[in-house]
Amino acid sequence: MDNNKIIIFDTTLRDGEQSPGASMNAGEKLRLALQLEKLGVDVIEAGFAAASPGDFEAIHEIAKASSKINVCSLARAVERDIKAAGDAIAPAKNRRIHTFIATSPIHMEYKLKKSPAEVIKIAQNAVAYARTFVNDVEFSCEDAGRSEISFLKEVVDAAIEAGATTINLPDTVGYRLPNEIYDFIKDMVEYINGRAIVSVHNHDDLGVSTANSLFGVMAGARQVECTINGIGERAGNASLEEIVMAIKTRKDIFKGLYTDINTKEIYPTSRLVASITGMEPQANKAIVGKNAFLHESGIHQDGVLKHPETYEIIKASDIGLENDNIVLGKHSGRHAFKDKLKSLGFELSEEELNNSFEKFKVLADKKKDIYDDDIRALISDELVKVPEVYEIVTLTSSSCNKGHASASLTLKYNDELISDSAIGNGSVDGIFKAVDRITKITGVLKDYQVGAVSKGKDAIARVVVKVEFEGKKTVIGHGLDVDTMLSSAKAYVSALNSYLNMAK
Repeated sequence: MDNNKIIIFDTTLRDGEQSPGASMNAGEKLRLALQLEKLGVDVIEAGFAAASPGDFEAIHEIAKASSKINVCSLARAVERDIKAAGDAIAPAKNRRIHTFIATSPIHMEYKLKKSPAEVIKIAQNAVAYARTFVNDVEFSCEDAGRSEISFLKEVVDAAIEAGATTINLPDTVGYRLPNEIYDFIKDMVEYINGRAIVSVHNHDDLGVSTANSLFGVMAGARQVECTINGIGERAGNASLEEIVMAIKTRKDIFKGLYTDINTKEIYPTSRLVASITGMEPQANKAIVGKNAFLHESGIHQDGVLKHPETYEIIKASDIGLENDNIVLGKHSGRHAFKDKLKSLGFELSEEELNNSFEKFKVLADKKKDIYDDDIRALISDELVKVPEVYEIVTLTSSSCNKGHASASLTLKYNDELISDSAIGNGSVDGIFKAVDRITKITGVLKDYQVGAVSKGKDAIARVVVKVEFEGKKTVIGHGLDVDTMLSSAKAYVSALNSYLNMAK
């Protein structure tokens, strides 16, 4: 192994999806997995195969579709989980099982109710069983950040002897600070002494997950586990884009170290994750936030105009954010549209291209200038769409500040047109109630977000909803239209279609 290569292990589809409200359907997971492969990540943790039939199927489809990426499934240190993981990733050309057990005193006593000796035996048996499915087995000491070093070394020895090829030492609750992580990882790297790759996995509870990951790398870790946009459980995970760009930018510190990430795919990947999950990076988020390359101060603007490096240590183009002056409109043809997609990094099938071009022409009739972010939103919407059980045909809505709001809606279902109306507490509420009346499926709105995709009074409204149907799982729906009410209706019906497809 090249000891200067930093393995990027992306867990957006597993740990990232555990972020509250960030659940994805199988089609969205597959689309994101293919983009992560294009980004150049080395290992993709595609999910937790034993968690549900839906998770198993999504991992299996990703394994079949992947060409070079290492497809991994998480598994608890129990045979049922490990078998499910092995079966799910079986079609992949490169595959890994990631099994784990907690090793901190608090977890062993209160969660596992196991003695240290029992935990060592369970870890050893789990790794040995995983090796009957794959040659590449990763073992994680859950809550390693609060575990006793002496005990960790015993567990690690047992796991390596059983066949583990990667040892992951996660700071599961984001407790440690960078200097502590450095000392901890350095000690473990020296102890393991090349018998396995040492990995770090940091959470952001104290806001230092990226720093902890970088200090882990400086201490000798050669795999970093991270997510796009830093999404994940609680306060999130270490951010892939921050780690990769720090290593690339500070070559004076990370002497000779590198990743295989195609950094020009960072921004497109970030936008895809935001579009699918409905979780926009905060405006001042490093690398991918919308303010990351903006300068308002006159002094800063003057400096950047004279020489960009006066106030910019990274070029926007390095992460795939190009300043393209070509703006499309209603007179733009198929060739110009196709060229624009190519410049934005999209590779579409003929059917996807045809569908996207039709949507573009419809949009061009409503909107004078169509910007890159409009195109990205349009294509993302096309690529992650779910089969339409219900389709919006017509919508009429009205509201009055001194009266009731109402909505009249016609949906297409099995080639039948069904119409109904509803009064609501505002236009959006009226629309959602009309959908419920037509479908006879009641949804409870958990979250509603609306934002402009680009700029101008005719900007596309992007609506993201999170809805719980029939008291079951919360699903996400997306809507795009220059009409905010129609975009809201599309988002709600999209969530309903996702729910119905998941229920099949």
